[in-house]
Amino acid sequence: MTSLAEAEAGREGGAPVLDLRSDTVSRPTAEMRRAMADAVVGDDVLEGDPTTRALESRVAELLGKESALFFPSGSMANQTAIAVQGRWGGEAIVEGDAHVFHWEEGASAALSGVQLRPVATEDGVLTADRVREAIRPDSRYAPRTALICIENTHLGSGGRAIAPEVYDAVAEVARERGLPVHLDGARLWHAAVALGRPLSDFTHAADTVMVCLSKALGAPVGSMLAGPAEVMEEAWRVRRRFGGAMRQSGILAAAGLHALEVRLPRLHEDHILATEIAAAFDDAEGFRASAPETNIVMVDLDAGQDPRTVCEKLQNHGILMLPFGPSRIRGVTHLDVDREAPRRVRAAVAEFAEA
Repeated sequence: MTSLAEAEAGREGGAPVLDLRSDTVSRPTAEMRRAMADAVVGDDVLEGDPTTRALESRVAELLGKESALFFPSGSMANQTAIAVQGRWGGEAIVEGDAHVFHWEEGASAALSGVQLRPVATEDGVLTADRVREAIRPDSRYAPRTALICIENTHLGSGGRAIAPEVYDAVAEVARERGLPVHLDGARLWHAAVALGRPLSDFTHAADTVMVCLSKALGAPVGSMLAGPAEVMEEAWRVRRRFGGAMRQSGILAAAGLHALEVRLPRLHEDHILATEIAAAFDDAEGFRASAPETNIVMVDLDAGQDPRTVCEKLQNHGILMLPFGPSRIRGVTHLDVDREAPRRVRAAVAEFAEA
């Protein structure tokens, strides 16, 4: 993978590199940096950091949960939720393209003894019927279902925003079987904006919810895990066991508070840019872009085109994207993507078509 520094070093003048590899690549604004520098801090592992406490209280309120904890990463927050609510030797049901299944290094099995049971779907939506089918009957010879993990937005299907009612039905099945539900809501902010619903509509069906500050919201570090106070108390211990206890974490938490105030109201701009970038690809020969529901652009390539080669050609035009499968590339809009991005993409792919 080419780094931003390498891409910038390889360009001679012209526009800055347009980095669409992920929404984690955005950089803190000057205002966010000032908020971080001015943060009131304390030892969060001892008596608690006041800025971190303020962030946790605010996120718990937004998500409609009793308590929340600040984590260094979304993967650690997801894995803490699985560790606390799963069962050693048990099984968690997940959608077949779920982030916790594909992109977290087998951590649930390695750290908590919980295996994942992926359920294949055509559109990334794990429905109540599919969950009901996947829950194992009692048997001495099979792992016991311990947890259901859902995801919104769904990364693998291109940032699909899933309506709250879909997962309300999943939660009903879980309650019938006495199973907890964890929501991987790394980009849940985008789902709420895309569907015009309050965040709490998406979260009341889940026992625990993870949301990222360093993706959609543009903070440099951090994710949150929210849920009942007693679950979060156990999660505090697991977070420390996993190495996630931080001291003067308010310096980082201040970025999250700033992002909630300044960045969250502007997320719809990312959706507009993603739609326009997708259209730029779709209008060019050799590319077929799915209509984005949020801030993720998935582009399928005609037969014979190699995703890595296409990404290298885009890089020559100062545009960074990632291969995402044998015939697909991915781009993600974020805080640092400006109004010129769709024009630049259109110009680049036009040259491809001419060639």
